[in-house]
Amino acid sequence: MIHDLLIIGGGINGAALAREAAINGLSVVLVERGDLACATSSASTKLIHGGLRYLEYGDFGLVREALHERRRLLAAAPHVIRPMRFVLPYALSVRPKWMIRLGLRLYDFLGGKSRLPRSCSLRQSDRRLQAPLKRPFGGFVYTDCVTDDSRLTLLNAIDAAKHGADIRTRTEMLSAERDKDVWRVRLSDGSEARARVLANATGPWVMETLKRLGKKSTAHVRLVKGSHIVVPQLYDSDHAYVLQQPDRRIVFAIPYEQRFTLIGTTEISVRSPEATAPSDDEVEYLCEAVNRYFAKSISPADVVQSFAGVRPLYDDGATDARQVTRGYVLELDETGALLLSIFGGKVTTARCLGEEALALLAGPAGWQFYRSSRALVFPGGAIADFDEFLSHVRAFWPFLGTDRSLRMARAYGNLLHEMLGQVREEADMGRHFGAGFTEIEARWMRGCEWATTVEDCLWRRSKLGLHMTENERLAFEQWWGTPD
Repeated sequence: MIHDLLIIGGGINGAALAREAAINGLSVVLVERGDLACATSSASTKLIHGGLRYLEYGDFGLVREALHERRRLLAAAPHVIRPMRFVLPYALSVRPKWMIRLGLRLYDFLGGKSRLPRSCSLRQSDRRLQAPLKRPFGGFVYTDCVTDDSRLTLLNAIDAAKHGADIRTRTEMLSAERDKDVWRVRLSDGSEARARVLANATGPWVMETLKRLGKKSTAHVRLVKGSHIVVPQLYDSDHAYVLQQPDRRIVFAIPYEQRFTLIGTTEISVRSPEATAPSDDEVEYLCEAVNRYFAKSISPADVVQSFAGVRPLYDDGATDARQVTRGYVLELDETGALLLSIFGGKVTTARCLGEEALALLAGPAGWQFYRSSRALVFPGGAIADFDEFLSHVRAFWPFLGTDRSLRMARAYGNLLHEMLGQVREEADMGRHFGAGFTEIEARWMRGCEWATTVEDCLWRRSKLGLHMTENERLAFEQWWGTPD
């Protein structure tokens, strides 16, 4: 069989392209040598946003596109994407107050019609927003969205598979060569796949993949490492903070997994895609960034998890890593069978990237193309009102409890009806592994979400690894090896 499209890479860009192509009725194969979202796509700051700070560098087109995608994604996946208020204290005199106010007004304007609240001033009398801070600050408040980046990537893959795509994880491209107008691709599972179009969606490995294919490119990527730390909850409220630093960087402090605070990110140019461990200096930097503002101080000893992702930013020649564009570039090689290479991009604009990639390929490949995904909900996302849906979940499965019901409603949306359709009491959930994680959910991850390892389950399909004890994780690992 000759497929229409073979995609190398199971990050957010590859999964979004697979979804767009499959929705358009194309025959699609996606191969990923590891797990879906196993690299950069699970190591973001978990934001669906326009990128307020990109306005400072004049990237108005990217911000507008991203804000419009924010609106679409919030409607399409209200279970894994939710609005959040961001508090921007005015301090350190890094940027003039008029500049921030003007930037926020422009941010609101570029977002167009939106059901999200507009930006406003931060009142020193607002105790809820001021409480975690060292002292009352002036400043601003605006709204963006947060997500679970791993699960959003997964939902793209699930929807692609629902529309006929063949998703193969733990499958590496060993070699690929053109045979007239068809690619012949040898895979690590011992098979050979043939496709009319090959898409290089390998993120920070895009140049390495081109080299393996024997191809040169006029485009290049700038590898920028972004590190994050997770600490016990710094404040008990569902809003985030945007902290300006003396070096003009921005550090976010975001409520995370109900009991923690996510802090990030740094921006450091690196040479290798494998540079995914935060350095001691980066951890110290993030702690100091928070301590400049918060009454509760933290140190590296408080960090319960740290992670970093290497962003494959399109190299536009900027000197400072902060100034490198977060936009994407699509490069099409038409010398024989088509080769598409993806440079750059971000979680928020991945759906748009997939759409533009299909539009670029449609003519040369002879495909019919429709912008079909714009109004299509993601799996589990057919929810009119999330709060009403959560109330329904708690009424139907009261034994789930407050925390577990919220976690599972956010993760699975109305797919919970498929997972728990025959469940009437706690005993029906099967073995309990700790932190509300049970056998029925683990089997769902294995059977419906391509999970093959403990790490897939505890750190990407969920973040339950943060909540479970070491003994609970070890017990689950033992069960996972012999689930039957």
